[in-house]
Parts: sequence; C-alpha cells; structure tokens
Amino acid sequence: MLGNILIVDDIPDNIRLLATILTDRGYEVGKARNGQMALMSVKTDPPDLILLDINMPHMNGYEVCEHLKSDDQTKHIPVIFISALDEVWDKVKAFNVGGVDYITKPFHDEEVLARVANQLQIQALQNALRKEQQKSENLLLNILPQAIVEELKQTQKATPMQFEQATFLFSDIVRFTPMSSAMPPGDVVDLLNLVFSTFDALAQQHGVEKIRTIGDSYFLAGGIPVVREDHALAIAEMALDMQQAIARFTWPNGEPLALRIGINTGGPVVGAVIGTQKFAYDVWGNAVNLASRMESQGEPGRIQVTMATYERLRHQYVLEKRGAIAVKGQGEMTTYWLMSRN
Repeated sequence: MLGNILIVDDIPDNIRLLATILTDRGYEVGKARNGQMALMSVKTDPPDLILLDINMPHMNGYEVCEHLKSDDQTKHIPVIFISALDEVWDKVKAFNVGGVDYITKPFHDEEVLARVANQLQIQALQNALRKEQQKSENLLLNILPQAIVEELKQTQKATPMQFEQATFLFSDIVRFTPMSSAMPPGDVVDLLNLVFSTFDALAQQHGVEKIRTIGDSYFLAGGIPVVREDHALAIAEMALDMQQAIARFTWPNGEPLALRIGINTGGPVVGAVIGTQKFAYDVWGNAVNLASRMESQGEPGRIQVTMATYERLRHQYVLEKRGAIAVKGQGEMTTYWLMSRN
C-alpha cells in the first residue's frame, strides 16, 4: 500500500467517490461519517493522511482539525480539507487550524491524487527528519544532562550556572589497575560497561546526575543541574545502593569488586558545557575537589563523608566518626563513615 488515508465526510456519496479514486491508485482507505468517529478512528488506527470535510453536523472539520493538532499523538498527521466552501477566509481558517492543503468541490480525480501524493511525500520527509533529530537528541543525552539538552534545543547555547549548594560523589574501583592488567582488554571494557551501566540506572532512579567517568572513576552530583533541596539524601541513597550493587560483580578469580566512595556537600560551584566540537558538562569548585579527596583518602568498601555532609544526613542515616585526618590541600578535617540507613 502507498499509504493509509482516512476520509471524513457526512455524505456517503462523497466518501464512496473519494474511496474509489484512492483505492484504485493503491491507497488503503478508512472512512468516518462525522468528527467524533474520525477522532476515535485516529486514536485506534492513526492514518498517514486525513481528507476532511468542513460542513458536518455536531463537530465541523475545523473543530476536528483543532482537536487533532492539540494532541501530541496526532498533531503530525497531515490534514487536507475538501469542501464546497470557496471563500478566501474559509481557506485561511483551514490553514490557521493546521490544515496543510485545501481542495475545493467539485474536485478532479487527478488533482486529489496529486495533492495526496505531494503531502505524503512531505510527511515522509518530515518523519525522516524527526527521526534524525531524535537520534541527535539521544546522542546529546548520552553526554549531557537532560536540562542542558533542553536549553540547547531552545536557545542553541548552554549558559554557565552557579549553584550555591550541591552534593558530590566520587567512586573508584579498588585495586582496578593490578586486577585488570591480567585481563584481555575486551573483558575489561565489558566489565566496566556492566558496572557503569548499573550505576547509570541507579543515578536515574535517584534523580542524580552522572558528570563523567575517567577510567574506573565515577563522578556524580546531586542538585546539579536541576536544583533540589534533598541533594545530600539523594547522593547518600545512591552511594549505599552502589556499594550493594558492586558486590554482585567479581574478578576472574572470583573475588568481588569493591568501591571506595567519597562525598562532600558544599558550594558555590559552577556547572557549564565545555568544548565546541565534542561537548562535555563539568562542575568546578572547591566542594568538588574535597569530594574527590574524600574518595582518594578513604578506605575500600567504605563511604567517607565530610562534616558538611554529615550534618545533612545524621538524622536519617547511621554514621560513624572516623576522626581527624590530614586532607591534601585542605588541612586537618573531621570525617565520617556513612554506614547505613536508620
């Protein structure tokens, strides 16, 4: 079939005539005697194109078209009006409500076929363009936060933003280099892909943002780029679930993988898209650096948090005081281990 066309007209002879013209040329035809039937038919079996009469009882063609264009599921279906109304304002109104073409009755068979074929070709090109746009958007979503992608779509640029408070998590797979050095490169990549895909799913579940991965390091933020007040709690939940998830993975010798996780809450920090050829979203600030220090100076299988994070979590989570440690670039600091939920 060349395409599926819905004919909407309250006069049976008009439907039969149009149906004959179209089926003889190889089109599949659906029929509706009024606007309500047309809307129901479009919902259950969306056509490729609609031929729509204007003067119909209860709901005229203009109203039918307005309903179609207000629905995301049907707004892309092209509508050609076919009507005995021949005034300029009738045609203007038809285009204003979303029609793509207008054929005046009485019509010629070849005119109908030519206009139908033309609109179906345009629709095919538009569908192909939408698919390519969706592919491009999906690629952007793989490297940029959704909020940033939406801003790029609307303004073609991403404005750097300052965030007064957020929570950051760095994780690192313990003994990754010595354990992975004996593995085939393909197996190393497969393992990392499985681990990070699991973390990606958890990040989506908890509403936190993966900022980047470097080797076996995984960097997350809560409250960026979408601001949320409970960013510390969201990151705490993420960290506990990450520790639980990593235990399901093992090295070739059967030893389970382990994570070292560090968390800090603070600000202000700046988030921005960098690069022109290859985009990347990143966050800068001392609060980020301190979260990285919490990870690098932590212990295998444990989640180390700063005093600032401790203050936000202490009423809902079990935390154990580690004590004062010398933190590179920060001096002596008191830190805590996040143990479990209360």
